[in-house]
Amino acid sequence: MSQPALAVIDADPYVRSAGKVLEPPRGWRPSLRFLGPGMVTSAAVIGSGELITATALGAKVGFVLLWIILLSTLVKVGVQIELARWSISTGKPSVTGYNDVSPRIFGKSWMSYLGLLNFTQGIIGQGGVLAAAAFAFSAALPVLGAPLSAASLAFWIILIVGITIAIHMTNKYEIVERLSTVLVIAVTACVVALTIGVQFTDFSWTLMDVGEGLSFQLSAGAMGFALAVFGFTGIGADEITKYTYWCVEKGYAAWAGPDDGTEEWAERARGWISVMKKDAWLSWAVYTLSTVAFYVLGAAVLHPQGLQPEGNDVITTLSRTFTDILGPWAEIFFLIGAGVALFKTVLANTPGFARQMSNTLAVFGAFDWTDPASRNRWLRAFMIILPLVWGAFAFGMKAPLTMVLIAGVINAFWLMAIVVAVIFLHRTQTDPRLRDGAVFTVYFMISAVVVFGVGVMTLLDQF
Repeated sequence: MSQPALAVIDADPYVRSAGKVLEPPRGWRPSLRFLGPGMVTSAAVIGSGELITATALGAKVGFVLLWIILLSTLVKVGVQIELARWSISTGKPSVTGYNDVSPRIFGKSWMSYLGLLNFTQGIIGQGGVLAAAAFAFSAALPVLGAPLSAASLAFWIILIVGITIAIHMTNKYEIVERLSTVLVIAVTACVVALTIGVQFTDFSWTLMDVGEGLSFQLSAGAMGFALAVFGFTGIGADEITKYTYWCVEKGYAAWAGPDDGTEEWAERARGWISVMKKDAWLSWAVYTLSTVAFYVLGAAVLHPQGLQPEGNDVITTLSRTFTDILGPWAEIFFLIGAGVALFKTVLANTPGFARQMSNTLAVFGAFDWTDPASRNRWLRAFMIILPLVWGAFAFGMKAPLTMVLIAGVINAFWLMAIVVAVIFLHRTQTDPRLRDGAVFTVYFMISAVVVFGVGVMTLLDQF
């Protein structure tokens, strides 16, 4: 069988045809050139959940809740992989599948109505991330006034919004993937190096500290914060949802080809699912390493000094993880690095939320998702509207950590609904020939139960 050029997917990755069929690689080395969707997911994750909430949790409770960070990143991958398996099996993105979940209300799934409600989470959370990025850049490189002055913050908010819109107007997956990969590797390398560097200072941490963090203890008064962190560290509900779009646009579903019922198709689809799983687990290793590093910095440097990131001072307080280790001169490097990490999150989430939100509106009849011209118009419109709305929230709400944590609570609730949807789609639409064996099935069900249970605990803690 002749192998088509990868660029053929640009025609419309959401359409499967015999002309796009590509035999999957076998093994890790041949698969490397086909990885990438997970790095886009990591770019969306490493920044808001890690830099802000994981570090803030470590500052609040010390090492005692390290286990919840590891649990948060580990259990969600099972749900992520199972939803992406369904997407490769059917060729559809997640939101289209959510609308098939019973029961239906006025012809639409209850999941679709929740998807509309979830728009608020995307707006609030990313508004907080954009505000935090502007705080960081303004503190490091003040413009039109003193650091953190209204004029300086306004300049950076407008600049971030403008650059984000300019980058995404092409609406090309390849640009998102390449930019995400470079920034994720750079941010992760820096924070891991700093965590190792702590060992040569007065804030060094020990294996006993790590052991305390893995003892499954709870910290009095921190459960609500910890539950919000669970919802927002590692991949969240929106990252699980958006991952299917990146898998489709990378080409996994199209390369598997249309489901003709043959064993050849099933074998090819299983091969691309295997590639997707490598992609998901590699990204898990990257963002888990980054998340743990940020948490350790908060626990080792900020907690002993009683420093807790709050309100407008969240970024400047977090900068102490650099300055208390390397000296005052390092503050500007931290602030610029933090700004880049947070800006990266905004960049990665803009096309992801654009797909998720436009697909949700398509479900309600706003346009035909299967029409590539209409779909591209709506995606480009959202990639202008979303940064503008986030910028407006960044102007109006001056507490980035609070905004991110509110979004984390909503995200935990949305995770519960997604668990139900993924189980439904797994049982009713995923081709049985593409399912994994007993070991993964048990892991997936444990993941689903834990994620759903944490969502319930979050709601009980809030109400």
